[in-house]
Amino acid sequence: MRIVSGKYKGRRISAPKKLPVRPTTDMAKESLFNIINNLYYFDDISVLDLFSGTGNISYEFASRGTTQITAVDENYGCIKFINETAESFEMPISTIKSDVFKYLERSQQQHTIIFADPPYDFPTEEFAKIPELVFQNTLLEPNGILIVEHSKHTDLSHLDHYNNSRSYGGNMFSFFEATAQDEEE
Repeated sequence: MRIVSGKYKGRRISAPKKLPVRPTTDMAKESLFNIINNLYYFDDISVLDLFSGTGNISYEFASRGTTQITAVDENYGCIKFINETAESFEMPISTIKSDVFKYLERSQQQHTIIFADPPYDFPTEEFAKIPELVFQNTLLEPNGILIVEHSKHTDLSHLDHYNNSRSYGGNMFSFFEATAQDEEE
């Protein structure tokens, strides 16, 4: 995988083969970050990277100037790799080794962007828990977004707070936002 833009543009990062991961493709990542770039200033946001795996998405945010990044994964090898990589690049990434759902249930910290890249073979009910917990626990800042990566064979458009989806090859990004009603409460 490579970093697409920012301070570390073009740098390649090789994750150990034994990690149970499927990094977001460079094409899909570049397209996603073009969307985010039109919505936010990277140095003004807080990011939560769920099911962070290799840390691919976290590195991209850090390269573009984001200084508040939290990566959550339950695999010790993934967390160790993210810590080592972040340290070698001097990136401001905090890691938490935890089951993502347990983390979302107890977290009280709000973020501008929450990115989730769960295993593509998750049942739809598992995918549905992510926005449910994020919005139930008010984990997004006002005007924040939740982005869930999934395969084109998974449809999340029926879930509460769904806004739209973008497709890039076999990758899909579904965007979720708080409704005006949520913000009034």
